[in-house]
Amino acid sequence: MHDMLCGKLLGDGCLTKQLHRKPRFQFTHSKKDTGWSLFCFEQLSPFISLNPPKYIKIIDARTIAGFTESYIVQSRTSDELCELYETWYPHSKKALPFSYIENHFTDKTLAWWYQDDGHLKIQNGIPRKIILSTDSFSLAENHFLIEFLNKRYGLHFSIDAQNRLLLYDQYQIMYFLKLVDPYIHESMNRKRRLSSDVKKIANRTTIYLPSDIQINKPTLEINEQYKKLTLLLSLSDNHIHFFQQTKTLLNSKAITKPYQIQIENRFKENLMRLRNQSGLNISQLTTLCFKLNM
Repeated sequence: MHDMLCGKLLGDGCLTKQLHRKPRFQFTHSKKDTGWSLFCFEQLSPFISLNPPKYIKIIDARTIAGFTESYIVQSRTSDELCELYETWYPHSKKALPFSYIENHFTDKTLAWWYQDDGHLKIQNGIPRKIILSTDSFSLAENHFLIEFLNKRYGLHFSIDAQNRLLLYDQYQIMYFLKLVDPYIHESMNRKRRLSSDVKKIANRTTIYLPSDIQINKPTLEINEQYKKLTLLLSLSDNHIHFFQQTKTLLNSKAITKPYQIQIENRFKENLMRLRNQSGLNISQLTTLCFKLNM
């Protein structure tokens, strides 16, 4: 239960408390996300006494339609929610409980948070950026979240001018999307990485390799390394292990040297598949072929 609640309270969920009353848990989603709202209600109902989603229409002259439509889910009161309120609202104001998050955060938590407050920016069929709308949190709280996500998953988020968390690295974006994918509701498919056209690989290309990889006959030696691509593909099926195993081998700050080579046709399909699945470019995949102990 607490993994879902943690994701919800990091996202669109909150605890409300009137004077001399016990707190209630609630969350609100727009009408277009009715499926997600109903799903969250169904998942949390066995643990918290919740009222079914209630339709709300609010007049808002700032919108094109002149109004907004949403569904709100609100709980009844309980002693457990009193404890949760003390944890998340220690001074009657929301403050991220670091220990609670560290103890209850799971992949499902990440997925629920992402579905509530996350955005996937795609350009030309390629995921370019993940945004987590954390602008309501303090700068210190966002720095905690950045450090936590780095320690837990090896993800390197940054903070933008709007106090949101951003993830730009292609490899890490693909890893993030694979982590959350098992928990993405069908109504939130827009936040999934859908299949896209696979860009072909040119016959001749430039490969950039770290300077610690010494080669004398680039085309011959690199194509020899590409014999490992089949095994690399099988390893990439387990995305968690693959990311953890390879992230330390890909140093983005390493000095590189360019090599003009001709890629043999028999290796192009596996290179395209790996590039499409992992988010790694051809130079990075080539580096892995050299560096992975297979």
